[in-house]
Amino acid sequence: MELDRLDALETRIRDLVKLVQELKRKNALLEEELQTARQRLVAQDDMSRKWEKERMDIKARIEKVMSEMELLECVDDPKEVAID
Repeated sequence: MELDRLDALETRIRDLVKLVQELKRKNALLEEELQTARQRLVAQDDMSRKWEKERMDIKARIEKVMSEMELLECVDDPKEVAID
């Protein structure tokens, strides 16, 4: 009877060891996936910052051109001056 209980305990311990090994393997895979995801996030963030800077540069250039166009419109439309 004692040997049966010892066999059952040994089987349970082996199963637990297998479970721990499997969990460690899965944890290592998840750590790798997490590291990859973090690297992609950093790359996306860098790209987003680059696009935002480009957008701001283009906006500034457009505003400058529009301002110059407004100046041209003022020069092209001379205002009538009343002579008394």
